[in-house]
Amino acid sequence: MQTDDPGTPGNNNWEINVAYTADRSTDLNVYSAPILDINYGVGPRIQLKYQVSYVLQSTNGGPIESGLGKSLAGVKWRFYQNDKYKLNISTYPQLEFNNPTDSVKRGLADAGTRFLLPFEVTKDVRGLELNVEAGTWFSGDGVDGHVLGFAVGHQMTKSLELLAEVYKLTDRAPGTEFATDYGFGGRYDLHKGVLLIFEAGRGFGGPAGQQPNFFGYFGLQFQIDHGKPN
Repeated sequence: MQTDDPGTPGNNNWEINVAYTADRSTDLNVYSAPILDINYGVGPRIQLKYQVSYVLQSTNGGPIESGLGKSLAGVKWRFYQNDKYKLNISTYPQLEFNNPTDSVKRGLADAGTRFLLPFEVTKDVRGLELNVEAGTWFSGDGVDGHVLGFAVGHQMTKSLELLAEVYKLTDRAPGTEFATDYGFGGRYDLHKGVLLIFEAGRGFGGPAGQQPNFFGYFGLQFQIDHGKPN
């Protein structure tokens, strides 16, 4: 899901996500194939992250451009954990930066480096896992945007968890450029250490031509456990 949560892999454990995403709007279609998202647990409450994607982009009726997208590196720290009240809180600072390619010149990636400072809260309530994430993007010019997400999940069976979310992004000038969307998805245990992750949705708020008519995520998560789970 777009809304992150305070969960971490656990000490010396890995979570590697390999995924395909699609974001289609009236003016632009953007695909990431693949997204590689590598996460490593340091202790029971810290997660290191590196993510990069290969981007394919086209305007409706135009040629497809492709190239390496931006990288994203971060550290998640679950600084509050209350097992009695099933409440967890984390922060997840992340740095977004360009790779040494011509993707910016070709319009496949935005120029410059940005920093995201979000906080995540998870609370279990009668079999429902409620997740809230709120954060701010910063660039060299100051505040670059905000993110706000709310997700709810329920473990339907031992192998299947279903989720729904609403996610809002404001970019550059808050209140000027924004997109709000909703999505439904889930996680399914295919095999020990291998999960299928999926989501689909669409936008319902934002400037004409920018809100997605459809977005989707389809991927596999590989869990490599060398230590105790979180």
